[in-house]
This record gives sequence, C-alpha cells and structure tokens, in this order.
Amino acid sequence: MNRCRTIAAVSGFYDALVGVAMLAGRPLLAQFFAVPLPTPPIHADLNGVFLLAVAAGYLIPFRDPESRGGRAYLWVMGPMLKGGGALVFVLDYWVRHSPPAFLLFAASDGALALATLWALMA
Repeated sequence: MNRCRTIAAVSGFYDALVGVAMLAGRPLLAQFFAVPLPTPPIHADLNGVFLLAVAAGYLIPFRDPESRGGRAYLWVMGPMLKGGGALVFVLDYWVRHSPPAFLLFAASDGALALATLWALMA
C-alpha cells in the first residue's frame, strides 16, 4: 500500500476515534485525564465535530494519495496541524501545567506528523 494512503487511513481512524470519544465518551476521557468536564460542553462537542470532519477529509488522500488535493490535505493536516498540535500540548504542559496524560496527545500527534512528513518526502 502506498505510504501516503497508509498514513491517510491511520490518521483518519485516529481522528475519528478521538472525535467520537469527545462526543460520546467525554466522562471517560475526563476521568482518564483527571480533568473536569468542559464547561460549557459545546467546546468539546465542537472539537468532536471538527475531528470527525478532519477524519472524513482523509478520504481524499486515501482514495487518491498522489493527487494534488490529497497531498495538500496531508501537508496541512499532518505536519502543520498535528505537528502544531503536538507543540501546543507540550507548551501547555510546561507553561500551564496541564496533566501529564495530555503528553499522550503530544506524542501521538507528533508521531503522526513525522510519519506524514516522511511519507510525503519519500
């Protein structure tokens, strides 16, 4: 399987899973990360919807990984969004002392950003 297609499948599944967890499993996520439930809940709802939309967008590079649109989507959502998100999680941990469990998102987003960069540069 093409590297970009594989990254699109993995990233799409990852974002869909987290999106569903934000919408349907919020109490479990809050308990796992030892944080209070978001107030107002609409913030978590919107994040969940955003992640599901990002996941759906990965169908573009999955179907046609070498297309201009597919590669552009991977650049924006991989190195830019996931890489930027990983950086923000680490900075939030250092500056605002967010829970150490949040570094799991930094690690997973960072790994996907690097894997996407690797696939795009190959």
